[in-house]
Amino acid sequence: MKLSSFRYLVSQGFDNVWKNRVMAFASFCVLLVSLLLVGISVLFYININAVIGSIEDKNEVIVYLLDETDDARIEEIGKQLTAMDNVSAVTLYSREEAFADLKASMNDYTQVFESLGDDNPLPDAYRIRVNDIAQMEETVAAANAIPDVEYVSAPDSFVELLTELRRVIAIIAIAIIIALLIVSMVIISNTTRASVFARRREISIMQSVGATKAFIRFPFFVEGMVNGFMAGAVATLLTWFTYDSLVDMLGNFNVLSTIGLGSIIPYESIAIWVTVAYILAGSLIGALGSVFSTRAHLKHRAANM
Repeated sequence: MKLSSFRYLVSQGFDNVWKNRVMAFASFCVLLVSLLLVGISVLFYININAVIGSIEDKNEVIVYLLDETDDARIEEIGKQLTAMDNVSAVTLYSREEAFADLKASMNDYTQVFESLGDDNPLPDAYRIRVNDIAQMEETVAAANAIPDVEYVSAPDSFVELLTELRRVIAIIAIAIIIALLIVSMVIISNTTRASVFARRREISIMQSVGATKAFIRFPFFVEGMVNGFMAGAVATLLTWFTYDSLVDMLGNFNVLSTIGLGSIIPYESIAIWVTVAYILAGSLIGALGSVFSTRAHLKHRAANM
């Protein structure tokens, strides 16, 4: 294709957006709603996953040591725990700290503690955090296998509940996103097909003067891409405004922090990815939808001739 022909077809595509602005606006609206539905669903899933991740970060395993373990061995055990694959943080919780915390939490039993004198019945321990709670069982088993470890305390039932919750949410979110994608593609396909059918006379004239199929389809490709690009840009702005408003509202009422959960992911940290995803998806879906609908119309005409 010559450069002059390419420029002409591109300009025709842009001109067609304005000439057929009613159908172009209909395609734009359908694309916009479809992008918003899928985009908001994805953002919702990402944030739910992040909130669950914040709960995981607060999840601790306590490794209790034998009473007769000396300081050198305690330090060595700390290094062994730190070297474990699924461990993200290791903190020594000395028997002195544990006893002081116990006294502070049981102010009504000061006489009992005074009767103990300098005797401290609590053992030294390590608090460890794991990277992946799905591997909690293996991590606990590995910690229990270390010599001089008396036992390991882990919230097994809570971990199982959290793992199952994440799995269920992932399945539901993926199912909803796939369903929205399918519905969106069907609606977009019908809208672009109606747009092409409304301009069947224009296509017939182009065929009558000997225009090739590629020559006919290219302006529709450009037109669909322009509509998709604009839908993606507007979807980005609407999502940005809505997302920031929701974050501000939750921040003002301290909803998540009140119930002990992490905060929503700041939009600034995902703005580039959201913008690129919206614009690329909108442009690609708009362009391909127009091309496929035009090709289907041309094949139908050829079959009836």
